[in-house]
Amino acid sequence: MFDDDDPYLAKVRELASALPGTAEKISHGRPAFFTTKVFVYYGGSLKVDGSWVEHPHAVIVQPDPADRRALIEEARVFVPAYLGPSGWLGVDVDGTDTDWAEVAELLDASYRLTAPKRLVAELDSRP
Repeated sequence: MFDDDDPYLAKVRELASALPGTAEKISHGRPAFFTTKVFVYYGGSLKVDGSWVEHPHAVIVQPDPADRRALIEEARVFVPAYLGPSGWLGVDVDGTDTDWAEVAELLDASYRLTAPKRLVAELDSRP
């Protein structure tokens, strides 16, 4: 369900791996980054009119609740199958205008919602 040589996945790996205690595993055929809980999946899909629409170059994250409403209005954002009802959003990252600083912020927010307090404290203590 993914290509290990995908340059977008490489960038997501770089950003996710910079967060303390992060590990990667394959979950449901897709890369997932976690501490004790998953904070980002790479790639997702949703069902539109009974057909699956793939988003192979997307991050699936739990956004900060204060940012969710603004994010959902953007064309590159979708509510992914299965995880969407729990508040997760998908954000396509394969455009030439992808703002990787914003993607890093989305990963950071999702990480903070799922990581143990000691790892969040470690992140906060970094310069």
